[in-house]
Amino acid sequence: MHIVLAILLLIVALLSVVSVIRQLKYKNVFALAFSAISALAFGFFSIATIISEIAG
Repeated sequence: MHIVLAILLLIVALLSVVSVIRQLKYKNVFALAFSAISALAFGFFSIATIISEIAG
C-alpha cells in the first residue's frame, strides 16, 4: 500500500518540477520558490518511501 503513496508523491514531485521550469520562463520568483520547495519535499518523501519499501 505504501508503494501507491510513493508513486503519488513522485507524480506530484514531477508536476512541481514542471512548475519550476514554467516559473523560470515567466520569471515569477515567489512562485518559483514555492515550486522548488515543493519539488524538493515531495521528491525526498517519494524516494524515502520507495527506499523504505525496498529495504523492507
